[in-house]
Amino acid sequence: MNRRTVLALAAGTALLLAGCTGTGGTSKGAEAPASDDPSKVSGTIKVLTQRTDLVQDGTMKKYAAEFNKTYPKVKVEFEALTDYEADVKIRMNTKDYGDVLLIPAVIKKNDYPKFFASLGTQAERSKKYRFTDFTTVDGKVYGQSPIGVSPGFVYNKKVWREAGVSKWPTTPAEFLSDLKAIKSKTDATPYYTNFAAQWPLTSWTYVNGSPSCDTQATTKLAEGDPWAMGSDLRVGDTLLYDIVHQGLAEKDPATTNWELSKPQLAKGKIATQWLGTWAIIQFQDAARKAGVSPDDIGFMPFPAQAGGRFCAVVSPDYSQAVNINSQHKEAARAWIDWFTDKSGYDKDNLAISPLKSAPLPSVLKPYEDQGVKFIEVSDAKGAQVKEIDDQSEVGIYKPDYRQDLVDLARGARKGSLDDFLAGLGKKWTEAQKTVGS
Repeated sequence: MNRRTVLALAAGTALLLAGCTGTGGTSKGAEAPASDDPSKVSGTIKVLTQRTDLVQDGTMKKYAAEFNKTYPKVKVEFEALTDYEADVKIRMNTKDYGDVLLIPAVIKKNDYPKFFASLGTQAERSKKYRFTDFTTVDGKVYGQSPIGVSPGFVYNKKVWREAGVSKWPTTPAEFLSDLKAIKSKTDATPYYTNFAAQWPLTSWTYVNGSPSCDTQATTKLAEGDPWAMGSDLRVGDTLLYDIVHQGLAEKDPATTNWELSKPQLAKGKIATQWLGTWAIIQFQDAARKAGVSPDDIGFMPFPAQAGGRFCAVVSPDYSQAVNINSQHKEAARAWIDWFTDKSGYDKDNLAISPLKSAPLPSVLKPYEDQGVKFIEVSDAKGAQVKEIDDQSEVGIYKPDYRQDLVDLARGARKGSLDDFLAGLGKKWTEAQKTVGS
């Protein structure tokens, strides 16, 4: 999995909501109908993807071969784009942006009907699929993510056991105490920020919703101060600050290395990182390559409980959509339905299925055993949040402010945590006044 894919997985909702200057779309709506008879669906379709790795190693061709067992008259061609967002933004000024594509960040949600064909009504699709509200405009759904992701701590279970920790911490204070035990009783770096790579720091925004177990967490970002006392983002940012300030992270954040962090965590040189479910398979692969057990790779929720239970937010990855200009909408729709329902892409990536009826991946069995509650945060005001974020220049979906937070915590920047968070809140709430509901 390349870094750009990781960014998309980590960003989830945020990537769907920025502005677009493209002119290739049409103001008229269109439908991408589902066929009742696969043998009659035909045509050549081009599928745009950011998964350069899966195109290069032949994995996507294998998916297409399986697809053709059901849809023999559809030819599927793939085009992998290394700089997906930038390349697709340019192409969407024309009508030529594939038949199936991943909805890029540059498209405003309300503009989806100009660029994509509808997959049906939310009322109907939401009975079967998760995440439908993320791509719904005026009651119609314009995209479907093939996998769901959830933020959490990837950790080395062996190291945590060696430190005498056998249970997941239930509060930030317990978590810090456990990291201190790791520091004193093992040779591992308790926590690794991946500061130099920058993008992993954005994962901390997806704490939002977990401490409070609130499905309206995004709405609250649009309506209040995200860093008010007791708010989810304040809880998350305070924990990150305390980890670094108390000397529980790497000595020099500027020298961190994302790729090297995977085998280092697998071998027990690093104990913990805040990332997401998408990372589990990468760290397990790193363990195998390092000759250690992939079973040592664990995953735990944010250390906070509501009503005696952990809560974990589930969000979609990039959503696949049908180009409104496609000459083979039925075939394009067939690919999206098959890839979502039948391809096994979710299982291959140890990801959460978008199918409501599907079981959790085996790597999340500990979540089931511990009674972790999965929630989906409403995206009804997601576009407004993104606009406030842009206007305020805070950048909750960018790494900059948390790099400043880490610098503050390690003494490379002057000031107090309270003043720092108050400054963010002031910029945010001032921007709220300029953004319509």
